[in-house]
Amino acid sequence: MSYPDSPGFKAVGPSSEAARQLTERATTVRERVLEFLRSEHPASFTPDQIAARLEISFLSVRPRVSELHLQGEIEPDGTRCKNVSGMSAQCWRAAKISAGELR
Repeated sequence: MSYPDSPGFKAVGPSSEAARQLTERATTVRERVLEFLRSEHPASFTPDQIAARLEISFLSVRPRVSELHLQGEIEPDGTRCKNVSGMSAQCWRAAKISAGELR
């Protein structure tokens, strides 16, 4: 698999090895993020807010949000909120919701 379906890297070596080792964990986090956003649709959240709600590191969530966006699974809603650092961050929501996924 290649990015965005698995963690990316820029050079073969330590970076590619780290990406390979993270693939399983990244898949799990990506699935949890998508499930969360679908369950909360149409609400939107920053990656840091998602991480807090899922009780996992924002450093694990931020790249998964980028991957989900490139896969077309989530979309920006046009709003911004403060993240952990106090900077403004894009808010995201699930892009594809079927009737069975609405809560």
